[in-house]
Amino acid sequence: MLRACVIGMGPIGHNHARSYTNNPDVELIGVCDRNPERCAGGAKAFGVPGYTDAQGMLDALHPDICSVATGGFEYSSDHYEPTLQALRAGCHVLTEKPICNDLRKAEEMVAEAERLNRCFGLDLNHRFTPAARMAKKWQNDGELGTLLFLNMGLWIGRPEKLETPYYHMKALNPHSVDILRYFGGDIERVHCFAMTAPGRNIYSTMSLNLQFACGAVGHLTSSYDIARGHPMERCEVAGLKGRLVFEDMWREATLYPAGDLVKRVYTNPVFGGFEGFYDTFDDRIRTFVRQIKDGAKPDEIDGSGKAGLEASRVIHAAIRSLETGLPVTVADVHE
Repeated sequence: MLRACVIGMGPIGHNHARSYTNNPDVELIGVCDRNPERCAGGAKAFGVPGYTDAQGMLDALHPDICSVATGGFEYSSDHYEPTLQALRAGCHVLTEKPICNDLRKAEEMVAEAERLNRCFGLDLNHRFTPAARMAKKWQNDGELGTLLFLNMGLWIGRPEKLETPYYHMKALNPHSVDILRYFGGDIERVHCFAMTAPGRNIYSTMSLNLQFACGAVGHLTSSYDIARGHPMERCEVAGLKGRLVFEDMWREATLYPAGDLVKRVYTNPVFGGFEGFYDTFDDRIRTFVRQIKDGAKPDEIDGSGKAGLEASRVIHAAIRSLETGLPVTVADVHE
C-alpha cells in the first residue's frame, strides 16, 4: 500500500486528504500546514500526525506520494519549495495548479523531477472526468478527422479584489489551456486582448486567439466577471469529419458527425455518476495513485508537471502579448 502526505491544509488540501483516505490503495500518514490552526484542524479531521514544517514531515514519515496544495502570492508562489522538498525526499508529487506563478521556477520544478526520475503530476482536474475521456476517445477513434478549430470558454464569478493585474489569467486558465492542449496539442502562437471590468483592479475578462502546432486555429474566452451558474465551461473541437462539444467538465459531451443529422451524447448518469466538483479531484488523484501503483514512468503520467508547465507558458505568452499588443510565439517565453 502506498503512503501519502498532504502539504497545505486549506479547502483544496482537505480534498486531497479525503481522496487519499477513501482510496484502498493508499494510507494517508500525515498532513502539514505552516499555520498551526489549519495544521491542527487537518490532523484532527483525518486522524493523522500534523506538522508545521514540510521538511520535518518528509524526514519523519518518508511518504511514497505527496500532494502540494499550498497557496501563496498569485495563488501558486508557495508550490515551488515544498514540491522540490518532496521530490528530493523521494516522493512522487502531485501539485495543485497553477504549477507556479514564476515560470522559471516552474521550469526548475519539472527539470528536477526529470533529474530525479520522479513522477510529477498537476491537478488539472477539469479533464479527469468520464465525459472528457469519452470526448477524447471519439477523437482518438478518428471521429473528428484532421482538426480545424477549437473554441474554449471558462467563466467563474470572483468579485473580490485580487493581488495583481494578471491574477485571473494565471489562476483560472491553466484549466482551460490544458483542455485545449488535451484535444489540440501544442499551442505555437497567441494573440491576447483583455479588459478590466468596472470596479475591478485586474484584467478580469480575456480573449485569446490561438494557433496550434497541428495547424488548427482556436480561441479562448475566460472571465471572472460572470456570476457562477450553468454552463460555466464549454469546449468545442471541430475537424473535417465531425465536431464535439464538451460541457461543464463532467456534465455532457456531444459528438456531431459531419453530414449526419444524428448526434451522439454522453450524459453524466444520475446514479453512479459525478455528484459535484469534488469528484473531479477524486478522479484525478485516483488516476495518479493508480499510475504510481502500476509502475508508470514519469513521462507516462496523465496530467503531468510538464503539461502544467506548458499550460502556464501559454498564459505567460498571453500576458506578453497583452503588454506588447503583438502575437507571441509560446516557445520563446521563459519568464
